[in-house]
Amino acid sequence: MASKKNEIIQQLKEEILSLQLKPGTIISETTLSERFKISRTPIRDILKQLSAEGYVDIYPQKGSVVSYIDLESVEQIIYLRSTLEKEMIKDLSAHIPLKGLHQLNDLLSAQGDCIEKDDTFHNFMYLDDAFHKTFFSLTGRLFLWDIIQQFNAHYLRYRKLHMLKKEKLSEIFKEHQLIVSHIVEGKTGEIDELIHHHIRADVNSLYFQEHFAEYIKKENI
Repeated sequence: MASKKNEIIQQLKEEILSLQLKPGTIISETTLSERFKISRTPIRDILKQLSAEGYVDIYPQKGSVVSYIDLESVEQIIYLRSTLEKEMIKDLSAHIPLKGLHQLNDLLSAQGDCIEKDDTFHNFMYLDDAFHKTFFSLTGRLFLWDIIQQFNAHYLRYRKLHMLKKEKLSEIFKEHQLIVSHIVEGKTGEIDELIHHHIRADVNSLYFQEHFAEYIKKENI
């Protein structure tokens, strides 16, 4: 049963992160029970787990809904990642293993191909995650990466919606190239400003609030 529950949790997470289940969508225990062919008791446990990770909001006597994107949570994750990655990249600019440099360059090559082939942004998002995860891996901080992933529900959807703009993918790619260049050339003095812009530039963007207002958590939600 534990394996089955984990499979359902991952399936629902994917549907929420892909916006197949949009913010505000009502999630019925009965519907999920019938869909996955298990009783409502484990379904309640699944919804509690999703709620704990920010994917779902549970309202007593009312039911469960897919959580709206909480911009405060997004800002907190952005602040955390920006702070950590600045220091990691500075460390790597002092010394990066040759194997690690090859990993980053391979990911850059794949990202470039993705953009040139007009590939889906889903693939670019995967490569973007892999690129940043490499910094955590090379500096021995994968534990911190895993912790961030546990509370990423709002940030991932926010990122996904921003990446719907083709020009945004090209901008991200160029900044990735610049990050690797700074690491190779040891330009530690320019890293803070670059990472600050790379990770935090869109957090107060009017584009997001103007185009996706219906997905954003309101104060009374």
